[in-house]
Formats: sequence, C-alpha cells, structure tokens
Amino acid sequence: MVATAATSAFFPVAPLPPDSGSKRSSTHLDTSKLEKNGMKTKGLKVKTNAQAPPKINGTSRVGISTSMEGGVKNEDETYYSGSHAPRTFINQLPDWSMLLAAITTVFLAAEKQWMMLDWKPKRPDTLIDPFGIGRIVQDGFVFRQNFSIRSYEIGADRTASIETLMNHLQETALNHVKTAGLLGDGFGSTPEMCKKNLIWVVTRMQVLVDRYPTWGDVVQVDTWVSSSGKNGMRRDWLVRDCNTGEILTRASSVWVMMNKLTRRLSKMPDEVRAEIGPHFVNTPPVIDEDGRKLPKLDDNTAEYIRKGLTPRWSDLDVNQHVNNVKYIGWILESAPLSILETHELSSITLEYRRECGRDSVVQSLTSVSGANVGGLMDSGFVECQHLLRLEDGAEVVRGRTEWRPKKAQSFGILGTPPTEST
Repeated sequence: MVATAATSAFFPVAPLPPDSGSKRSSTHLDTSKLEKNGMKTKGLKVKTNAQAPPKINGTSRVGISTSMEGGVKNEDETYYSGSHAPRTFINQLPDWSMLLAAITTVFLAAEKQWMMLDWKPKRPDTLIDPFGIGRIVQDGFVFRQNFSIRSYEIGADRTASIETLMNHLQETALNHVKTAGLLGDGFGSTPEMCKKNLIWVVTRMQVLVDRYPTWGDVVQVDTWVSSSGKNGMRRDWLVRDCNTGEILTRASSVWVMMNKLTRRLSKMPDEVRAEIGPHFVNTPPVIDEDGRKLPKLDDNTAEYIRKGLTPRWSDLDVNQHVNNVKYIGWILESAPLSILETHELSSITLEYRRECGRDSVVQSLTSVSGANVGGLMDSGFVECQHLLRLEDGAEVVRGRTEWRPKKAQSFGILGTPPTEST
C-alpha cells in the first residue's frame, strides 16, 4: 500500500476517456441554460465528467472537466470555478505532501519491523546473560549464578573435579556478599567487619555430590545464609543442571569471625549482626549434619602418608593464608591410586582447625576403612579418614571422604588419532 502511494505520487494517473466503463457520472448540459449566460453553443452538446473529489492532506479538491464536441465561442473566456488548470510541466509534478507522507510511512514501517526483531522468542536452549555475576532471587534471600564447565576444569574421568565445584561455591558466596551491598575492603568482609579488622573463616564444610557435570554443561548455583549459634553463620549451596533442573551437589558450611591482626577467633559484634542479620534465612541445613566424630590420625593409624607439601604463591588468598579449596587437593594427595581409579568421591566432610601460611610445610595422612584396598574393583562404597598436619604435629584439617564405584563407561584416550582402515 505504501509502495502504491509513493508510485502514484511520482507518476500521476491520466484520467480515463469519457466513454470508459469507470464509475463516473456523465451529464449532458442543457444548451438553453448556457445561452442565457451569454455562451453561444449553436446546437453543440457539452459533456461534463464529474469525479469524486480526492482528499489530499485532509483538503478536498473539486475538479470538473468539460469537453465539447465542437468549438465554443465565449467572448469572456469564462471558466467554471474549480475546473482543472491547463496541463503543463509544473502542474504534472508530484504532490510533495503525498511524497512526504509516503516516505514517513515507509520509515515507520521499517522501524516497527526492526523493533519486532527483539520481540521474537529466544531459542529454548539460549540463556539470557548465562555467565554474569548472578542475581538475587526469592525475595532477596537467595543468590543465583550460572557456570559453564570449561575444558581445563575436568579431570581424567572427563568430569568436573571436586576442586572445580568447591571454587564455584566460593565464588557464589563472595558474589552474594557483593551483590547484597555488604562487601567492604576485605575478602568477603562487611564494612563493619573491616572497621574492626575481622574476617570470615570456615570451621566446617560438608559436601554431597550426586553427579559430576561434564565439559560444556551449565550449572546453576544457589546459595543463602543463616545464623549458626550466637557468633556463627551457616552458608548453604544447591547446584543444579541448568537444562534438566537435576540436583547435582549439596553443600553446607559454618563460618566464624577471626581478627586478622591477632589471628584469634572473635565474637560477632552487634554492628556486624545488624548488617548481615536481615539477610539470614530461617531454614534447616540443606544437608543433615554428619554427627560422627572425625578421628585423629597419626603415624600408627594412617596407612598412607604424603610429606613435604608446601603452598605455592597461587595457593594463597588475599588474607595471606592457604585457600580452603587447596586443602582438598592436599587431602587427595595421600589417597591410594587404586581408589582414585575405580571410585569417585561422593561426599566429603572437613573440620578446619588451623590456617596455613606461605611458609607452612604440610603432611597428608589417609586411612581406608570398610574395604580391602587390594580388592577395590569388586567392592562397593569406601570410606576414608584424613588428616592434614604441620611438621610439628599441629592439626590443620580433619576429614572424612566417601567413595562410590565409577559407572561403567568407555574412556577413550584423548589426543589419539583414529586408526586408518585398510
């Protein structure tokens, strides 16, 4: 319709001949009336073609064309009012108002089509900002963030490692504090904590892994905080598969405050409680607490000992002590290879007793219970006890791990070229 209007503006349509079949009214004028007005017709017939007045820019134009079948002598050269002017080059130019209206209509139509491109539904497998800093949901109490499992985050089993999952938990905890507007100058400390030189330290961590994600999977991590006793805080996590909603991992932890100058535990000041209290959720832990006591291992009770573990510079956090995730890697250093090859870690419980600095030298001790290590291929679940200690015997972390048999699957050798067929 827009194209038709624009075309008619540039190329005016010539009027149809009088005898065409168009919807026009032909009227023969009475010659007697013309003679009374001083026109001599001499018996000639005068025919008028009246057209419906077109509207241009809201104004009606009336045009009456006259044709005579002979000459008409009129001394005054009288013209009827409203009749067309003689056809010249000037009056055959397009009506600029119609041209501007057509151009405006074209631009409006194009703009509408352009805007509609953003209204089209997205593909169901497309996520909106899938790997941003995350957002707060569920009435402002739960923080949610998505992660993609990268190729450098998977291990020999082609699944994400336990360290990868723990890093995701730690990242969401810090981003939760930041998004809630509680991040001060410290690493996860609130403004009031920074004023009092206080930092958070974890005392207990429990993780249950139902299934490990694989390379390319997108996981959704939810985290929230609750009170734990008078001076502690509990933080829980829930990890799901973004595509299926399947729960992959559950984790719960307990945190207390430490003075970063004296390195001693501290009570929670009222100012800090007023800051973080409104963000607490009154819910039970996402994991039922394992109340079994973690035994202390020594050289006599431990079956496997790995000595001489030292932190690298990249293992330190901004508070100049070893990152919590690094402790898990040190624990697995003393786990027997036969367990790592045939089983996967299904749960881990850790009790943090002392921090490690950049000059610490750590020993890792492991004891296997519930199965004969030599016959692990035919065994079911395996449980291990762990201890990290300094060279002087001071305990750093006590732990317990549970292992389940790996599912039967074909592990190809990465990087092996296909065999050429003969």
